[in-house]
Amino acid sequence: MDADISAWEQRSVVRVVPPVQPRKLAKVPFVELADGRLQGVVSSGSDIARVYVSSIAAGTHAYTCSTNNNRPCGGLYGTPCKHLRALADEAVLQYGLDRVARYLRVEVAAGGDLLGSLSGGPTRAPAAAVFARFLRHLAYLEVPDSTAPLAELHWFPAVR
Repeated sequence: MDADISAWEQRSVVRVVPPVQPRKLAKVPFVELADGRLQGVVSSGSDIARVYVSSIAAGTHAYTCSTNNNRPCGGLYGTPCKHLRALADEAVLQYGLDRVARYLRVEVAAGGDLLGSLSGGPTRAPAAAVFARFLRHLAYLEVPDSTAPLAELHWFPAVR
């Protein structure tokens, strides 16, 4: 291997960026800035078997919330529901207010509220892709620690 290639490029793992502040995963087990949205999975407060997939689009600030089987959230009445509030709060803990606001392309006043600074309205979006990503992340938690390559990630081209 070339001496120019750093050690992390020679492994199937990457460094995980630690959260800005510690967060509790029971309420919002999955939050990410991806696909032009702040998106994630939020646990139901009333049913342990139900989760909600919530997202806020960057730029337009259109938001959506539905169960993992695409039933609309009952609390989404033209304003963000409690699941979107929980998602936004956990995203700020995970990534920091500045990074989340920059990603969503929103100005948040000093001491201001991220969700209160959004200008979008409710929309419909399929929850399946976000929920599938969440399940994929859960599956990786069951993989034993190893420095060996993961077979399903082996198709990535090698750096030479």
